[in-house]
Amino acid sequence: MRIVFMGTPEFSVPSLEALLKAEQVVGIVTQPDRPKGRGQVLASSPVKLIAQREHIPVLQPTKMKDPDFLAALAAWKPDLIAVAAFGRILPPAILSLPPKGCINVHGSLLPKYRGAGPIQWAIINGETETGITTMLMDEGMDTGAMLLQEKIIIAPDDTAGSLSPRLADVGGRLLVETIAKVKAGTLVSRSQDHGQATLAPLLKKEDGAIDWTLPARTIGNRIRGLTPWPGAYTFLKADRWVICRAVATNDTTSLAPGLVEAVTKDAIHVATGQGILAINELQPANSRRMPVAQYLAGHAVQVGMPLTQSASS
Repeated sequence: MRIVFMGTPEFSVPSLEALLKAEQVVGIVTQPDRPKGRGQVLASSPVKLIAQREHIPVLQPTKMKDPDFLAALAAWKPDLIAVAAFGRILPPAILSLPPKGCINVHGSLLPKYRGAGPIQWAIINGETETGITTMLMDEGMDTGAMLLQEKIIIAPDDTAGSLSPRLADVGGRLLVETIAKVKAGTLVSRSQDHGQATLAPLLKKEDGAIDWTLPARTIGNRIRGLTPWPGAYTFLKADRWVICRAVATNDTTSLAPGLVEAVTKDAIHVATGQGILAINELQPANSRRMPVAQYLAGHAVQVGMPLTQSASS
């Protein structure tokens, strides 16, 4: 079959690499180059870099309904379009183009966690398992018929950054298996139970603000789900910390949420709405990620100091 692949970030790469080994990819669609780094130099997406390496034609539309883009896409005559973390909604003109449909690799066990942030929200919500679903795309947000699914365990110390590559690898394998079944005519689709659906909206930087009145375990899950981006953060006076690694305990304290309960050699212990959170790694503003022991070597943190959601003098 003639297959067009749509994807953009690192999560898309295993799906594209697996597809290149198994099928004929006649074209690739990815998001436009974006400014990156302190110098804001235009950078190609990971998917575009592979397209260039393999000498496969690339389209980078700014608008999905652009007539020139749609004409160029149609000229590739795709039998099927495979999508993995492309990052844009596909209009009906694209969904109806390939005879075999558009198949998406989604990072959750649908119908749970529909949306742009399924991996992050599964960890934030304290799930112990998640997975990959391949699905036939329709006009809704991840509402199409499910094709194949595979579960994966979420380890207690998993972050979005550590879980995402494992899911991406499963996604690549499941995509190739799904397309093989399409070609063989053996694929059986299942409608989603829309009553069981949950949402995983796109995360914003402000979602990282830590609310210390929440239980320690809830805060710990949020830190894991927001690592590496957008990062869970708090302030000690005017100093902004991104918390990179922390451990929740059920220890009790008489201190109000957000107050430093204890400072040990390798952790800053903070009172929460329920239990204590021991911060082990953090990233101060304009600095790199570091163990708390290294931070404490140059900064005085004392019992009773308040950690807050916004900077104070």
